[in-house]
Amino acid sequence: MPEQAKAVATTKQPTGPPPLRLVPPRDLFRRVQKFQDEIARRAFEIFEGNGRAFGRDLENWFTAESELLHPVHIDIAESDGDVTVRAELPGFTAKEIEVSLEPRRLTIAGKREAKEERKDKKTVYTERCSDQLLRVIDLPAAVDTETAAATLKEGVLELKLPKAAAAKKVPITAKTANQDEQR
Repeated sequence: MPEQAKAVATTKQPTGPPPLRLVPPRDLFRRVQKFQDEIARRAFEIFEGNGRAFGRDLENWFTAESELLHPVHIDIAESDGDVTVRAELPGFTAKEIEVSLEPRRLTIAGKREAKEERKDKKTVYTERCSDQLLRVIDLPAAVDTETAAATLKEGVLELKLPKAAAAKKVPITAKTANQDEQR
C-alpha cells in the first residue's frame, strides 16, 4: 500500500469514544460475587478494628460498601416505546464500564484505578486509589436487549432501551360437542 493511501486510511478512522461493552449476565454474576467478597472482607476488617464488637454487622457492612463502591445516581424515564436510563459516572471511561442487560434488569459495573508517584530526594511518595461501582436496576417494563443503545458523554451514561413487543392476545372460540359431530 502506498504511503499516501496509508495516511488517508488512518485519518478516516473514527476518533470518538470506544463503544461500551455489553457483558453477558453470567460473566457479570462473577463480578458481583467478587464485589460481595471484597465488601465482606472489608466489613470483617472494620469488625476487628472495632474490637470485635458484636451487634454492628449491618453498620460495618454499609461502611465497607460506602468505602469500596462509588454511588451511582440514576434517572429512569419511560415512554410508550422505550425506557431511557441515565447514570452519573463521573471520571469513568467507556473501557472501565460494563453494562449487562436482561429483559427486566439492567446492571452497571465499573472499576478504575489511579496511581500517583512522586519522588523528592530520598522520599518516595506513592498513592493508589480505586473506585468501583455496581448498580442493579429492575426496569419498569420488559425491553428488547438486542436493539439497546448506550452512550457515555461527559460522565453520563445514557441507555436507550426499546420496549419489547407486547404479548398478543389470542382469541379462543368455544366449540360444543354438537359442532364436532356435524363435521
